[in-house]
Amino acid sequence: QVQLVESGGGLVQAGGSLRLSCAVSGRTISSYVMGWFRRAPGKEREFVAAIRWNGGTTTYADSVKGRFTISRDDAKNTVYLQMNSLLHEDTAVYYCAADPRGLAISTRAWFYNYWGQGTQVTVSS
Repeated sequence: QVQLVESGGGLVQAGGSLRLSCAVSGRTISSYVMGWFRRAPGKEREFVAAIRWNGGTTTYADSVKGRFTISRDDAKNTVYLQMNSLLHEDTAVYYCAADPRGLAISTRAWFYNYWGQGTQVTVSS
């Protein structure tokens, strides 16, 4: 059973930074692909970033490139999303997702089998 627990959300001013964490439990985590998605009020869920645990290959949505960084800590079984230069439009509930098969890094939500409960990020303008 895979469990994902997010933390680190909060209220920040535009231009500020936050770091989200996603604690991962499960077997053979090294084979996982991990993703971050977000859902803003009144909008569809959208892809933010993803990382292949083994090797650390990453991919980002164009809207966050150069501002957000996804990483993982092997010792802590945790995935991070460092968010810098935050904009008001980054306001959303952020979700961590896992694909234990690790076949490919996908930007599609349906590709991921497990999801966290979400953490709210609010950026004041």
